[in-house]
Amino acid sequence: MEVDTNTNREKVQLSVTGMSCASCALTVENSLRGVAGVHSVSVNSANGRAVLEIDDLKVDLQTLAAAVSSQGYGVDLDGLNAGESPEDREREARRREFADLRVRLLLAIPLSVLVFLFAISSKLPLLRNLDAGFNQVLQFLMSIPVLFIAGRMFFIRAWIAFRHRNADMNTLVAIGTGAAFLYSAFLMLAPWLSSHPRSENVYFDTATIITTLILLGRFLEAQAKGKSSQALRQLMELAAQNARVIRDGVEVEVPINDVVLGDRIRVRPGEKIPADGILIEGESLVDESMLTGEPLPAAKKEGDEVVGATINRTGSFIFEVRGVGTDTMLAQIVRLVDNAQASKPPIQKLADRISGVFVPVVMSLAVAAFIFWFDFGPEPRLLMALSSFITVMIIACPCALGLATPTAIMAGTARGASLGVIIKGGESIEAAQRLDTVVLDKTGTITAGSPRLTALFPAPGINELELLRLSASLESSSEHPLAEAIRVEAQQRGIEISPITGFEAVLGSGVRGESENQTLRLGSWDWLDSEGIKMPADRQIYMDLENDGATLLFLGKVNQFLGAIAVEDPIKEGSPEAIAELKRMGLELILLTGDNRRTAEAVARRVGIDIVVAEVLPEGKTNEIRRLQDLGHKVAMVGDGLNDAPALARADVGISIGTGTDVAMEASDLTLVKGDLRAAATAIRLSRRTLRTIRQNLFWAFIYNILGIPIAMGLLYPFFGILLSPVIASAAMALSSVSVISNSLRLKGFQPNLMEVKS
Repeated sequence: MEVDTNTNREKVQLSVTGMSCASCALTVENSLRGVAGVHSVSVNSANGRAVLEIDDLKVDLQTLAAAVSSQGYGVDLDGLNAGESPEDREREARRREFADLRVRLLLAIPLSVLVFLFAISSKLPLLRNLDAGFNQVLQFLMSIPVLFIAGRMFFIRAWIAFRHRNADMNTLVAIGTGAAFLYSAFLMLAPWLSSHPRSENVYFDTATIITTLILLGRFLEAQAKGKSSQALRQLMELAAQNARVIRDGVEVEVPINDVVLGDRIRVRPGEKIPADGILIEGESLVDESMLTGEPLPAAKKEGDEVVGATINRTGSFIFEVRGVGTDTMLAQIVRLVDNAQASKPPIQKLADRISGVFVPVVMSLAVAAFIFWFDFGPEPRLLMALSSFITVMIIACPCALGLATPTAIMAGTARGASLGVIIKGGESIEAAQRLDTVVLDKTGTITAGSPRLTALFPAPGINELELLRLSASLESSSEHPLAEAIRVEAQQRGIEISPITGFEAVLGSGVRGESENQTLRLGSWDWLDSEGIKMPADRQIYMDLENDGATLLFLGKVNQFLGAIAVEDPIKEGSPEAIAELKRMGLELILLTGDNRRTAEAVARRVGIDIVVAEVLPEGKTNEIRRLQDLGHKVAMVGDGLNDAPALARADVGISIGTGTDVAMEASDLTLVKGDLRAAATAIRLSRRTLRTIRQNLFWAFIYNILGIPIAMGLLYPFFGILLSPVIASAAMALSSVSVISNSLRLKGFQPNLMEVKS
């Protein structure tokens, strides 16, 4: 909890139980918004969390819990009072949900298969001669555990929604499967009411299979949702566990929780920096890639800031603690990811929105049909009225409506996986379809993420191999990533390096050492020039390379210039093609990076991006995403590093590079497994195709009901004497479900090279 003492406003997070869809989240949100003293509320059905800003003096947790309970949902106050974090409570709730769904599926799948086999017994040699009545009893008995044990959650939640005058997807599932089951059970007990053969008038298989399919969809969804909290846990695990504190002139190793403001801490090479602070003694190179995403370490000297969880690469130093606990940069990043995930608005599924009206209307029409034919129908009026009522319920069964979204999502995500795109759920698909802007990180996303030697420029009188040998020899004792790039190139060319004595690294300038009785220097132009080495008169070629994003290292000895080496983070294969493809899809592209502007603009020019935002830290990236969203844009963020995680979570769609950090992948909605940026275009196209399929499914599901319900009510009977049989209605219901599934399965043929029109 966070309290603003100036306004008495407090931010709280509640773990809400019982939510299963976006309409549930909307119901909870409206109930909380109606509590006096609540200033803002955002409910996320994906993580079961409500984030509120309340007046600390007017409202308490019990009042909020009562508001949620009044709508049939619950609040985990026990975990909150016990001091558990929202992430811990969410993780435990997901674990329980996942385990519960797994048990339900283990019961439902084998029984559904058996019911299906008995339903087609006339086509199976071993079951062909089975008595029809006994067959129906077996189907009936095996259907009961599937519907009322494995699938009881649908009926319970539908009943809760009904008691609170709501209707959601659970209502649709319960009515659909329940109507099929009750109709079948009724005709099993009174077969003389059907004019069809006994073996054809029950549909227990329809009820059980649909229940099992929807349970499977919930299981896969729970599996994907359960990963969301892992991002926060992985972030926190980056922090150092201990610190070497200097107290009374003695170094003492203490747990990180014992570090206080003003402590002086020594950090040795290779160690994590335990907290935020100011360097007061020594100098070093610090790997800050967790903040900037850049591979090159930053030079630190007295007076410079250091950040907790970054890694000291070279020298030992002492810093004074200026930030601990929740005040560290790492803790701020954790909050950014957490807040961004919680702030995502729940996406209203079309089926959920319409179900609030559709279900009551269908039930009213069924009752109206019963009353009309009971009063005015031919004899036997009761039988005709009952038949009409059941027929309306059966033909209006929203099974196709319930399957429209999950089957398309399952097919789309499966096809995405085969193409190297991991999609976390249906909300990611729906959000990706509406994108108009794509923001891309640079390092590890557009570029390879590690420096490589790209060019050698030997001075007159020296060849490339000699230039590389001397440079690699001098860098053999350096831990700098640029040195690693030079050593790797020398190793690949089979060059043997010479021993170096008197090696010295000059922070921020370069390195020097003795080799073969000569002093070598490798570093920046200005440093070699200041050391008395006569540099070339024409520097333009090197300036052009630097303007194109390369880092230049110059080699010299005594007063002789020996040559230059270009090292850069190369553009990934496929990045220019991917960016061109995203542009053809009508998307605006922005390069957003923590790197310096010169390098960022050089990379942007090479790949064809016009807009560049450079030199930003994680919070700056998140703020840029928020700014674009405030302007009305639907934004995707593509990145690979820890520093990208808050922006990935904040964006409407976060797309992570699979070769990047686990934190980035867990904070994102889509993951490109192979790290190929071209897969981002594939992911967006697939999302558009999948959502188009969902819309087609919903259209045909509703058209089926719009045309079928009047006929089921007996509209044609006064004119043509045609009264729709419940058997035909059941067959039509099954056919509608099959058509929806078949349409969804067409996604398996999706090809990434086919251009999609933005819908």
